[in-house]
Amino acid sequence: MERRSLDHQNTITETQDSLDEPRLIEETGLAARVARIAEPVLAGLGYRLVRVKLSAQAGTTVQIMAERPDGSMNIDDCEIVNAALSPVLDVEEPVKTAYRLEISSPGLDRPLVRVSDFLRALAQEARIEMNGLIGGRKRFRGLIGAVEGQGKHALLAFDRDDAKPGEAARAMLPLHDIAEARLVLTEALIRQSLRAAKAEPDPLANEAEAVEPVEARRGPGRFARGTGKTKRPVPGGETSNTNPGTQTQTKRPAQRRSGAASSGTGDSDGSQRQ
Repeated sequence: MERRSLDHQNTITETQDSLDEPRLIEETGLAARVARIAEPVLAGLGYRLVRVKLSAQAGTTVQIMAERPDGSMNIDDCEIVNAALSPVLDVEEPVKTAYRLEISSPGLDRPLVRVSDFLRALAQEARIEMNGLIGGRKRFRGLIGAVEGQGKHALLAFDRDDAKPGEAARAMLPLHDIAEARLVLTEALIRQSLRAAKAEPDPLANEAEAVEPVEARRGPGRFARGTGKTKRPVPGGETSNTNPGTQTQTKRPAQRRSGAASSGTGDSDGSQRQ
């Protein structure tokens, strides 16, 4: 009994440590304001913030990318986060204009924003852009190697596949100086994901789920056919689950009294450099 209690306590401690692990890459401007609001809400639910990105395409979109400490995130997780975070954003109002709130999973070609992300992605192919020059260049492509050192002061051993004749095949990249890093969507990465999915039992395999036919809608240059599953709508907005692992909600600004403070401004795109 004592051993079981100790194991349970260790699991809780490890989970909390994972939730508290800082990100190496953070946003600036308006996206940073959204991130400061979202992070504690996500942590309280047992999720971690991966990235906040603001886009002006087809109106303003606020994309909040989140995950569980083990890197997983499904549509139900997205709905949980949406339902909890939406009212908080309504109160705090970091974005003063109408916008679409999109909660999404990191995806296979995920951004790498924590030391644990690089440790989990050992031997996988990635693209990395540095803030400063390393050996005369900022951009690297290759395979992720070992992480040497601790925290932001650690170095990433990166086996380059873009090295030119005369250049070193291995680069030692300081994690604190990374501007952007993400996995490359390769066949090997897809196969690995499929093997992991087959190894995990589906907890909903024996549960019935209501399915309603969806009429074909005209897409960009083609017709979408077939049927789809309708998800529970989130109060106060319109949901669009066209992409598994993504929850989208259209949000409109609250009615403001005359004399209300004007909206603040951030970076041109509200996010870190892409």
